[in-house]
Amino acid sequence: MGARGRHRRRKRGRALRAVLTGAALGLTAAATMISASQATVGSDPGALKPLTSASELGKSELRETLEPQKSLDRLARAMGHPVGVDAVLKSADHTLRDAADCTTDEKATLPVEPAATRAYCWDSGDAADPAWTPRSVTTSGDADEDGWWGSNRVILSGWTANTRGLAKVAFVNAADPARLTYTWALLAVPTDGGRDYRGLVSKVSGMVWYEDKLLVTTTSGARDALYVYDMNRIQRTTVTASAVGRVRDGWSAAGYQYVLPAVGSYRLAGGSSAVRPVGLSLDRSSVPDSLVASGAKRLWRYPFSRDPARPGLLATDSAGRAVPEEAYATKVSGTGGVLANGSSWYLGGAAGTDGGRGSMWRQDTSDAKATECGADETHRCWSTQSDSLSYWQETGEVWSVSGRMLFALPLTSIDRSLG
Repeated sequence: MGARGRHRRRKRGRALRAVLTGAALGLTAAATMISASQATVGSDPGALKPLTSASELGKSELRETLEPQKSLDRLARAMGHPVGVDAVLKSADHTLRDAADCTTDEKATLPVEPAATRAYCWDSGDAADPAWTPRSVTTSGDADEDGWWGSNRVILSGWTANTRGLAKVAFVNAADPARLTYTWALLAVPTDGGRDYRGLVSKVSGMVWYEDKLLVTTTSGARDALYVYDMNRIQRTTVTASAVGRVRDGWSAAGYQYVLPAVGSYRLAGGSSAVRPVGLSLDRSSVPDSLVASGAKRLWRYPFSRDPARPGLLATDSAGRAVPEEAYATKVSGTGGVLANGSSWYLGGAAGTDGGRGSMWRQDTSDAKATECGADETHRCWSTQSDSLSYWQETGEVWSVSGRMLFALPLTSIDRSLG
């Protein structure tokens, strides 16, 4: 992207940022507060414990496998020329409802402290569909540091099918904060050398859009950890049917207009003791930029490649191995969503067994602090479910999903709320 293009987008970004950070939701207390009797104070997890042994780091080593170019080209020739993000956004046929139009039950999943400054719920058809659950989020703020992808500002939300096990992504046009529109693309995996594809049968609890690649968590194989998608290789389907893949009259993706075929994957090198990533996010405070991951009380940092021939991929050695440059053990219960900024790690703790609210912790190698709320200063102040956190550096906002809500709040408000 040219410098003049970046300059124009940054001007628009500064103006838009003033609107976003100055906006208030005006959510009712009944929709966002819980009583002290409903919460319990979580125990202090203490400081992060660095993991430095070769055996421990080896368990989290990832082996990269890229789909052969021949296979991807064969699929593109059969389906038609791939389209980009801009084409997908222009066909957006759904509208997110503003918080004022969301139900009390929907808004009840939002954090108590700190409060969201922006929140949306999906259109009534998607919000009422029990077959799909939103699990993850990333934005064009991850893709490019100026917050724009071409001429677009974009939010992506990953959803998982509760019955068929499929996964899809909502492409949200975020150019106008007062009117967010979106459409869907199904995540898929090429088969038979690019002659067909299958659905990604997996929960997508974490995702990061970095440069032109989208990395998503997966549970589809015995050791698969991440799948990789190319945002320049979005394919249009030609048949609206429930099938996934090649059908008699063309190509189908469970009824959706677009499909993303995977261009690669990362597999855990460790055996049955290896821990799968659950949460993912991008950290631009590191050099180079890095992918941070969380799962089962473990945290990892993987640097992204600096090779211009490998945009959006992890740094690997000559054998295709990506080894974490940092790893930690944490005592935060049910660690899901994760952010890292400098030496600080922000972790979304799981809700209690009563299905109530989770917690938000900031940890480093010295101590831990959590957001507090209520008369008893409980730590159960965060959303009811938060497997995913994404920091939009250009606006200073953290994006997340909880229940049927997509919401954002400044990272500075999280820091201020820490006890």
